[in-house]
Amino acid sequence: MGEHISLTVNGAQRELDVEPRRLLVQALREDMDLTGTHVGCDTSQCGACTVHIDGRAVKSCTMLAVQADGATVTTIEGMATSADELHPLQTAFWEKHGLQCGFCTPGMIMTAADLLARNSDPSDDEIRDAIEGNICRCTGYQNIVAAIRAAAAANREAAVPAGA
Repeated sequence: MGEHISLTVNGAQRELDVEPRRLLVQALREDMDLTGTHVGCDTSQCGACTVHIDGRAVKSCTMLAVQADGATVTTIEGMATSADELHPLQTAFWEKHGLQCGFCTPGMIMTAADLLARNSDPSDDEIRDAIEGNICRCTGYQNIVAAIRAAAAANREAAVPAGA
């Protein structure tokens, strides 16, 4: 028996019939073809599956798709403002070499976006605390922290009106 769910994903209304035990990460990847949300561990340890549910970072491998019924979901594919312009976090990760293999990057960016929505000027310790649930096996985290710090600065600069 399937359950009918309706949710807004990256700004578009989506309706699906899902098995009650289907994970949100499976629905995103397999039913909606949003493969930027990665499955790294299936146990909520790595953070590669992090998405935003109603504006908050959530590990989508810990949530059933039926629990997202009626929610607004943003995946890494929905972060860029357009096909030609990356989100400031995406730009900062690229410019500050905050990625190597890229497997953890979508989850890191989604977690960082949640942090920056709540704290526009986090310290390095606050950044490290925020991403502690996301595992990177390549970078050693320093460039990730630098990228998040750079994105925070870019966001603050963009928020200041010209001539102020």
